[in-house]
Amino acid sequence: MGKKDLRSGHFNSGISRRRFMCAGCAAAAGWLAGPKTLQAANSTGKMRIRVVYALHALKQPKPDWPNLGFDFAPVMESINNSLTNAFPDIEFLPATARGPADANKIVMGDLFSHVDGYLVYQMNTTNVVAPTFAATGKPVLFARLQYAGTGGFLTLNSLFRRGKARNVGFVCSSSMDDLIAAVKCFDLLKKGGSASDFVAATEKARKDRTPGPGDLACTADPLKTLAPEECLKKAKESRILAVGYPGVSLLSLPFIPVTKLEFAELDAAWQAANPDEAKTVAQGWQKRADKMEDVSLETLQSSAAMYLGMKGLLKKHGADAITVNCLNGFYGGKLHAYPCMGFFEFNNQGLVGACECDVKSAATMLMVNALTSGRPGYISDPELDTSQRQIIYAHCVASNRPFGPQGPANPFHIMTHSEDRKGASVRSLMPAGYMTTTLEFDPALKQILLHQAKTLGNDPDDRACRTKLVAEPVGDFEKLFTMWVPWGWHRVTVYGDLKEPLSALAERMGYQVVQEA
Repeated sequence: MGKKDLRSGHFNSGISRRRFMCAGCAAAAGWLAGPKTLQAANSTGKMRIRVVYALHALKQPKPDWPNLGFDFAPVMESINNSLTNAFPDIEFLPATARGPADANKIVMGDLFSHVDGYLVYQMNTTNVVAPTFAATGKPVLFARLQYAGTGGFLTLNSLFRRGKARNVGFVCSSSMDDLIAAVKCFDLLKKGGSASDFVAATEKARKDRTPGPGDLACTADPLKTLAPEECLKKAKESRILAVGYPGVSLLSLPFIPVTKLEFAELDAAWQAANPDEAKTVAQGWQKRADKMEDVSLETLQSSAAMYLGMKGLLKKHGADAITVNCLNGFYGGKLHAYPCMGFFEFNNQGLVGACECDVKSAATMLMVNALTSGRPGYISDPELDTSQRQIIYAHCVASNRPFGPQGPANPFHIMTHSEDRKGASVRSLMPAGYMTTTLEFDPALKQILLHQAKTLGNDPDDRACRTKLVAEPVGDFEKLFTMWVPWGWHRVTVYGDLKEPLSALAERMGYQVVQEA
C-alpha cells in the first residue's frame, strides 16, 4: 500500500504533565462508543484484535495534546479503514477508553468473546489504559498519535521496557506503513507463536524500518565554557523563584536556593505593572516578530504586564530564575496571563524563565547558563519518530537567541498557547545544522542524563506545542525509549557540544553522566 502519514490523521491534578506516571493519573468513569466504521461481527473464525483508543472524548473537551477542540473521529476512521484494507483476514474491534475504569470494562467484556490481542492507541498524553490490557497477558501493540499521545506513550512504554514486559510491543512512527508492519506481527499467533515471539517480531520490524544515521556533520560553533569550579561558583550565586509549586520536596540542586511564592504574589505584580511600559514592551515584541497570529494587542500587552511583574519579583527576591506553575494557575483562574512571553524575554537576556514550575529543569537551565556564559536552555516535551529517525523538541516557550544574548537572533512568531488556543506564546524558528546537547540534572540520583542531536529544522504542525525543533539524535535511537521513567517528560536542550565540559563538571560534583542514546 502507499505510504500514509499518521501525524495529522494537562490534567489539573497537581502533577504536571512532565511528571506523568501511571500511579498519578485519575481514572475516568464510563466509556465512549467508538467510530461506527468497524462494528464487531458475530461470526467468523478470523483473528480478532481489539483496537483501543485512549482519549478524553472524540472531540477534545479540555486542554491537552494535541489541542482543545481537536476532532479525533476522522483520524480514527482513517486508521480503522487502513487496518481493514491491509488485513481483510483480521476482525478489528474498535473501542475508546478514558482511563482504567473504561479499560477494565472492555477487558471484562472481552472475556465473553474471543480476542487474540490488543492494539492500544495513545491519543492524549494523560489517559492511562495500556497497563490494563498488558495485564491480560495477551499480545499488546502500543502506539501513539504523533503530537497527541506522546507524554503518556513515552512514560508508559518506558515502564514496559524497564519492566521487560514480554507481551507488549510498540510502534512510534508517523508512517502508516510502519503501523501496518507492526500489526502484521499478530500473524505469528496463527502459527502458534507466543506473546514474546510477537514482541520480538515488532522490535525487528521497527528496527528494520528505522533509517540509519544521516550526515551528522555540523556547522562550526566555537564555544568557550567555564571550568567546573567557576561554573559552580556562579551557579551558587543564583536563586530560583518557584510560583505555585505543586509538591512538597523541591527537586533543585542543593546548592541553588529556591524561594516558593504563591500565585497571589505574581498576580498582584501583574496587576501593578505600568500599562504604558507594558504597551511599549508589547509593541517591541510585535515589531521584532516575523508575524503575530490570533493574538490581539490587548492580550500581548497583558503578557507584557506579566513579564514586568515577574521582572519585579526577580529584583525583589534577588533571583535570576523564575518558574511558574502556569497551567494550573491559568486554568484555575489564579493567573490572568500566561508567562510564556516573559520567559522568552528572560532567556534572551541571559536569565532563566522555566515552564510548569519545573524546578529541576530550571536548575538545569541555570547550570547550562553558568557553564556557557549565557546560552539559554530550551525546555521541551520531546516527540520521537522512528520513520525519520528524529526527535522533535516541542514547547510553547523558546529563546530566539540560542547562542546567547550577544549572539544572532532567529525569526519567531507570536501565537496563542497551543493546547487551549489562548494567551500569547512563541514559535521560535531555531537554526538548523548545529550540534545540540540535551540534558537534565537530577540531585536525588546524583546523575546528569544526556544525549546529543543535530538540528534539522522546525516543524510547523499546528498540533501540540508551538516551537518544534527537529533533530537527529547521535547514538542509539532505540535507547531513547527507555529513559522517561524515572526522569519524566521534560528535557533541556542547549546549542553546542557540551559533552566534555559536562563530564568534567559531573566529576567535580560527584555525579554520574548517563547517556540516553
